[in-house]
Amino acid sequence: MTKRNILIILTGLILIHSSFFVSNLYPGPRTNPVSLIPEINPEGKDSNNSNKTGSADQTLMDELKEKAPKVFLDCWRCDRDYIRKELSYVNFVRDRTDADIHILVTDESTGSGGNKYTLTFIGKNQFEEMEQILEYSSNETETRDEIREGMLEIMKKGLFPFLMKTPIAELLSVQCKWELKPTAVEDKWNFWVFNIRLNGELGGESSRKSTELGLDLSANRVTPEWKIQLGLSGDYEEDDYDYDDYSLTSISERKNFRGLLVKSISEHWSAGGWIEASSATYSNIKANYRIAPAVEYNFFPYSQSTRRQLRCLYRIGFNSVNYIEETIFNKTKEDLYNQSLTLTLEIREPWGSASTSLEGSHYFHDFSKNRLELRGFLSFRLFKGFSIDLHGRFDRVRDQLSLPIEGASVDEILLRRKELATDYEYSINVGFSYTFGSVYSNVVNPRFGGRSRYGRWR
Repeated sequence: MTKRNILIILTGLILIHSSFFVSNLYPGPRTNPVSLIPEINPEGKDSNNSNKTGSADQTLMDELKEKAPKVFLDCWRCDRDYIRKELSYVNFVRDRTDADIHILVTDESTGSGGNKYTLTFIGKNQFEEMEQILEYSSNETETRDEIREGMLEIMKKGLFPFLMKTPIAELLSVQCKWELKPTAVEDKWNFWVFNIRLNGELGGESSRKSTELGLDLSANRVTPEWKIQLGLSGDYEEDDYDYDDYSLTSISERKNFRGLLVKSISEHWSAGGWIEASSATYSNIKANYRIAPAVEYNFFPYSQSTRRQLRCLYRIGFNSVNYIEETIFNKTKEDLYNQSLTLTLEIREPWGSASTSLEGSHYFHDFSKNRLELRGFLSFRLFKGFSIDLHGRFDRVRDQLSLPIEGASVDEILLRRKELATDYEYSINVGFSYTFGSVYSNVVNPRFGGRSRYGRWR
């Protein structure tokens, strides 16, 4: 036997050994808590018929998949590709009217800086009488991958009762994780969450340079009984222009300290208030100190806040203001009392979501100094595949007490460095989309990238 043949044999043995080692070191993906388990080679069948058996099982799988429930995922922040890939035993559709199961996901911020996701599983067609609600909470330190894994586990649990009423039930298994003994929560931070954020940005070109600096400190404590939010922020913006013989430096500064304290009284009532100290060159405010106690009534129970809210908030406040420049009312400082009433409606239903708020406020020393603010958002599906988004706001302004008597220069107007007199402010945004074609959306193909949620290539 030549040395060359011996070398080939040794190389083959090494490769075989390496393959065996890797297969034991990485035995494959973990079985999901809810997963398809087809019996490829049931006990009692000859292994020589494995190809024939595999073909038959694949045919069975295709038949079951064709009869699998159709699911519509109604979630803005979900990783849809990941979920469709992991939940391959259901058929995802792109329109809720085609679905047997509508998964409606809503979220709201938590005191830890994360989010609480409420997943409502709404049955339709053969599941008409079925509905259940599950929750998942994330914290600010979790990565996107950890959050999507947590959401996926909740979706598997929520889909399980529905799948048990289908032929796919025979191919599902359930794993139970190790059960820990219940213990009382002992939090050394007493539910306080602190956050520090710093940001800076530099930019420019031959005739322009810009600098932006920002600071944001916060301390929050949220429990079912109390809600405390404290924050300190500051922003600095500087723009330098040098074009031919023209030079200009424009600076804008804003500082703010804010505090909110809310006490839960019942499922419908809460009371609290704000404190604030701020300054802003844009608004001609050198220093503004404000305190405003408030009371709120929610016509729906607060426990339903992820689906619907109708809140009425009354606030009365005291402001002590010092101005940078003398105002159009010949004031350099003054003490002001005001009050406001805000009505807010928020709804999230299978047909879409809507929110609107109407706020009216005025100063007590002069009722003609008032403001009316209307905000609205509506997103709904008019018919199959066709959806409309509407955003809008309108403010009727009669309370600009801080306008400087000398007005604003052309540079300050163009760069928006000073507030200008106005009777109103408004903005309107309208958009619609129409999708048609195949109702199924199971396939995930990441090749050559894909489109972002805004339609751009990535």
